[in-house]
Amino acid sequence: MPPQSPSHERHRLVRRLESTTLLDDAERQALMDLPLILRDFAEGQDIVRGGDRPSHCCLILTGFVCRYALLPDGRRQILAFHPPGDIPDLQSLHLQIMDHSMSAMMPTAAAFIAHDHIHRALEQHPRLIHAFWRETLIDAATFRAWMIGLGRRTAHERIAHLICEMLLRFEAVGLAEGDTFQMPVTQNDIADALGLSNVHVNRVLQDLRRDELISWQRPVISVLRREALQNLAMFDPAYLHMRRLPGGRGNGEEH
Repeated sequence: MPPQSPSHERHRLVRRLESTTLLDDAERQALMDLPLILRDFAEGQDIVRGGDRPSHCCLILTGFVCRYALLPDGRRQILAFHPPGDIPDLQSLHLQIMDHSMSAMMPTAAAFIAHDHIHRALEQHPRLIHAFWRETLIDAATFRAWMIGLGRRTAHERIAHLICEMLLRFEAVGLAEGDTFQMPVTQNDIADALGLSNVHVNRVLQDLRRDELISWQRPVISVLRREALQNLAMFDPAYLHMRRLPGGRGNGEEH
């Protein structure tokens, strides 16, 4: 695929917001006109750290990012995964201190948008306030879904649920081909996200492959039998609050 311009890549923010909220032409243009400071990050490099006081929000242009927290003894809990188009730290518009960190999981290009510029766009286009607020609410809904998984789902259900979720999120920004997408995570990353051991993750992935539910040649994941994988995960995409799901399906929401 040929290199894409920043203007093309930032359109993923518009596409991401429009997956959950209706925008008019002026609102789309206001988002496209936001001044960006571009930075590249190497795999494993922190984008922002817990304790920082950011003055910018971070838009993921290319690559893949996780949010995580560390215990004092160094154990890591991954809190969320973020594909391009996400702004993982929208909360920094209102919360001064970061209580967790964000790290690139592969070479990642990010665009930093000054809080002042975002506030100005929101003042000029008040309906964008609802779009951004909706994003933070969906973020919270996703955390709740992950909490249910950690507390009540089996290991097979947790991993199947994660794959179903990420497929939809990559589709929302045009980064899935059919039922195939690229998610550059290791078994250790999955273990840290889902509260499992590496050995347990390996066994579950072997089972999913054996049952011909997925093919996984890192970083490429292909869902081979989508409905069967969703049934295994008991996956209900309602918590993602997407206006339109692939194949013309929707959550029945228009905003």
